[in-house]
Amino acid sequence: MYIPAAFRETDLPFIHETMRAAGLANLVTTGTGGLLCTPLPLFLAADEGGMGTLYGHVAKANPQWRETPAADALAIFMGPDAYVTPSWYEGKSRDGKVVPTWNYVAVHAYGPVEFFEDADRLLDVVTRLTDRHESSRPQPWAVGDAPPDFVRAQLRGIVGVRLPIARIDAKRKMSQNRSEADRATVKAELSRSGCDRERRAASLVPE
Repeated sequence: MYIPAAFRETDLPFIHETMRAAGLANLVTTGTGGLLCTPLPLFLAADEGGMGTLYGHVAKANPQWRETPAADALAIFMGPDAYVTPSWYEGKSRDGKVVPTWNYVAVHAYGPVEFFEDADRLLDVVTRLTDRHESSRPQPWAVGDAPPDFVRAQLRGIVGVRLPIARIDAKRKMSQNRSEADRATVKAELSRSGCDRERRAASLVPE
């Protein structure tokens, strides 16, 4: 990912929070057949390894796990994003020398991927994923709510994913390269948006 110096993000807690907040990631691997990509939820074990470890699972019918990786895998996480119109820049009325852009946060996590079929490890992964996404619900559903034999049968249809993070490229492009006046207008306009994603992007535009 191309990252100009003004947009490079190195704050690991912010990066981890971006990864946690993403509902869905994209897991990219390279095998003998070329690039393979699967959209899937991943959870971060932040205290496992220097930069954390990612866990998830894919369907056993998915050919991605059968391909021996030729290089590190890549997990892509997208944060808040928003279109920025040049109409919000002061240069629009001054000389017209402005163009549209897009503000966004993106995290690329690289590392050696491991696929596994061990039932106990799979149960731990699906339990932690479920608890993560159910915890805020008024009546959370738990894996233990389903019959044990049914759960065991479901586990036979998936393969676990483990990706210890070896390198992170993170980009926070939120109008840092614009003037203070332009940033203030972008922030104000996005804050008024009816789109939650754009309002979250507004909160990341620096004063």
